[in-house]
Amino acid sequence: MHSSSRRAVCGVVFLLSILASVSTLFAQSNSGIVSGTVTDPLGAVLPGAVVTILNPVSEYSRSVVTDSAGRFQFTNLPLNSYHMTASAKGFAAVAQDAHVTSSIPQTITIALKVEGETTTVTVEAEDLLNNDPTAHTNIDRNLFNKVPLESQSSSLSSLVTLASPGVAADSNGLFHGLGDHASNSFSVDGQPITDQQSKVFSNQIPSNAIQSIEAIPGAPPAEYGGKTSLIINVTTRSGQGSTTPHGSVTASYGSFGSAAGGFDLSYGGKNWGNFVEIDGLNSGRFLDGPEFSVFHDKGNELNFFDRVDRNFTPNDSIHLNFNYTRSWFQNPNTFDNLNVMNVVSGGSSSNPVFGDVGNTDQRSKIETYDIAPLYTHLIGSNAIFNFGGYVRKDAFNYYPSNNPFADLGPIQNETISQNRTLLNAGVRSDYSIATGRHNIKIGAVYQQTFLRERDPISIINSTFNSPCVDANGSPLPGFTDPSQCAAAGAFSNDPAAGGTFNPVLLPYDLTRGGTYFNYFGHTDVKELALYIQDQIRAGNWVFNVGIRGDLYNGLAVARQAEPRVGISYSVQQTGTVLRVSYARTLETPFNENLVLSSEGCTSDVLSPLLNCQGGSNVVTPGYRNEFHAGFQQGFGKNVVVSGDYIWKYTHSAFDFSIFGNTPIFFPIDWHNSKIPGFIIHADLPSYHHFSAFVSMSSVAARFFPPQSAGAGATVGQSGYPFRIDHDERFNQTTHVQYQIPGKRGPWIGFNWRYDSGLNAASTPCYNVTDPNSHCQAVSTTLNGQPAIDLSGFTADQEFQAGLSCNGVKATPTTPLPTPCLANQLTSSLLSIPAPGTENDDKNPSRVKARSLFDASVGDDNLLGGDKYRWSLRLTAVNIANKYALYNFLSTFSGTHYVTPRALNAEIGFHF
Repeated sequence: MHSSSRRAVCGVVFLLSILASVSTLFAQSNSGIVSGTVTDPLGAVLPGAVVTILNPVSEYSRSVVTDSAGRFQFTNLPLNSYHMTASAKGFAAVAQDAHVTSSIPQTITIALKVEGETTTVTVEAEDLLNNDPTAHTNIDRNLFNKVPLESQSSSLSSLVTLASPGVAADSNGLFHGLGDHASNSFSVDGQPITDQQSKVFSNQIPSNAIQSIEAIPGAPPAEYGGKTSLIINVTTRSGQGSTTPHGSVTASYGSFGSAAGGFDLSYGGKNWGNFVEIDGLNSGRFLDGPEFSVFHDKGNELNFFDRVDRNFTPNDSIHLNFNYTRSWFQNPNTFDNLNVMNVVSGGSSSNPVFGDVGNTDQRSKIETYDIAPLYTHLIGSNAIFNFGGYVRKDAFNYYPSNNPFADLGPIQNETISQNRTLLNAGVRSDYSIATGRHNIKIGAVYQQTFLRERDPISIINSTFNSPCVDANGSPLPGFTDPSQCAAAGAFSNDPAAGGTFNPVLLPYDLTRGGTYFNYFGHTDVKELALYIQDQIRAGNWVFNVGIRGDLYNGLAVARQAEPRVGISYSVQQTGTVLRVSYARTLETPFNENLVLSSEGCTSDVLSPLLNCQGGSNVVTPGYRNEFHAGFQQGFGKNVVVSGDYIWKYTHSAFDFSIFGNTPIFFPIDWHNSKIPGFIIHADLPSYHHFSAFVSMSSVAARFFPPQSAGAGATVGQSGYPFRIDHDERFNQTTHVQYQIPGKRGPWIGFNWRYDSGLNAASTPCYNVTDPNSHCQAVSTTLNGQPAIDLSGFTADQEFQAGLSCNGVKATPTTPLPTPCLANQLTSSLLSIPAPGTENDDKNPSRVKARSLFDASVGDDNLLGGDKYRWSLRLTAVNIANKYALYNFLSTFSGTHYVTPRALNAEIGFHF
């Protein structure tokens, strides 16, 4: 075990021993318990009664049979409102509601009525509404098992993107919540995870291990912190109560040679349970590629998840999650990465020899493990104490091409490898009590994140740091000193005479016989959070009030007191809920490559290689004021619509920049951001076997220079506001599902996803007057008419952008004529502003709008079995084979296309 790992584990043990005696600490428990007794009209217990609990919006549903004492119990319930029904032979069914708002168990007695008495047990209009000041969307596995998902290797990200309003879809499983760059937090059974969960940063919990998801789009209660634009509460599956083992075995195969298999098993009793899940994937298109054609994109993934629950006494229980995931994948190439020409000999002479050094062959491996125990103690009938710890580690390894010279590309001048570890260890606990109108929660969390970053780096572009230039000032390959230039008929590039040659970089230039610069950075980030919150119910009013205090101590230090308040009011006569909320939050920096981004610009070697822009360099926490005003409206018994207007103002707003054509991303700080917008979500839970939902949003992402910290970034330095690369005017998802009636009826699911297009800052366009434009560098004239100089783009980049000049299309090997008249330059994939109209804030260039259609059809019981069932599912993603981009030359992630048409068939055996 590495020393950092040993220190983390010892630290957790030490903290557990200190905090074991403290009763008012932090946890964030995602599930509750409802238990009770079913009786007849005279109060006698009724064995064998069937009790069902249902949330009609999320479609979460479970049924149990009462035991010999008439008792029933539902454990591991996602926090939500439920509609309960109880029935028994000879008695009329009875309905009752249960509101599970905390982990404090609820006890309910249900008295059945004599058969023949009239009692309504159907879902009523009020069951669709949730009188809660905080907007949220609930998704149960009954739904997401049937939603066609774009990415097999990031199914959780795909699900959140489709079902949650305000989410901009990006490549490689990345999603941007409410205008911020991936400022998302996961809470897995109460364990906070604020680090990146895209599949090029970390490995996600497998979706087959998840029971339900609650997505909270900002302005959260006081218990949440860190990164709060979108909070995803995950409740995992449990084996408790599964007295008969049950599970499934699945296998699938589809386009791009994608093969997957999985196994899960639930088993337990009244006081214990175990759920285990194993799955694997091998695909020829693991990541979203920079070309629509798929090549050099193989990858595989293996997941293991185990959850153990054990009740020692009626008041004491433990819960343990263990997860391990390993992924390995190639970093997709462009056509520019094939048959790379570079120096093969004589690099330090005046005439270096160039040759084909092969194809770029960059690869990555990520290993993630997570261990999270939790102890729970009931205190009387209305209070609960939770205490737990967690250790989570991401080990990211990036491997360059075996021939380092093959890493050379249009946007990469260096070869680099990386061994990066992120070890997060902490303790969490809370104390909750329900008394009268109050539901109070007091808590704290301490966590320490150990960051270790190793980055050997060297120059492989023979003209990146040239001692000599030609008569036109163009850098020349070869040479090692400006004094050699005159003898070869060249000119000195000596910095003493105004040249750009940097002698500090010469020892690290492989083309001139140099070697690697070995960077090692490390830090420990310590965070402590304390909070208290109270939910107060007074008639039709609900008040959420609380305050949170965050103490952050890493490369920078920050302290923040964060008041949170939310108010909602239920207008019962019209089936309406009105709500407003406010949150002050401390936004913590991204941990991935935090040390390199914060310290690299102080290095004479790294600063020019990382394209440092100035500022304080150290990426510091930001703070935000966020306001929400929204509503929820029920229409009859079948439709519920909710919406929110959002306004966020953030000081020190976070973004990312990229190192060349690699998966090494740097966190950076902009001075501030202003993010207004709206979100709308509508549900049709069930109507004559139909169900559907619609999510839509419009969220602006206006960022303001200067860049105040971090390495990299090439946009927004003019001093004027600009739209960040994930700004999107409008997006929506419509999902429709139909269950064909009958015991063996199949189901059909259909998705329509519309995106108006992310900002594409690197688009060629013409503008010579607007000071807030990135287009000036490529603006010129041709025969006195406005024209665009395309010489800064390769033929393949022009092809990726779908560019045409006067009807002539670019190909991967044949560039367009340059310059091209501005009114003749068009694109099939990008929206290019008309000449003279481009503005980085008001009218930026964008990826063209697109609609993607996905469908799935399946049967959950092919042969009509009772104990053993066979299932079949067919999925088609991007049915129309839409040729479209996610982004183009993004400063964060480069260029990526949406998935081409992909077909997949899955067969399963369930027992």
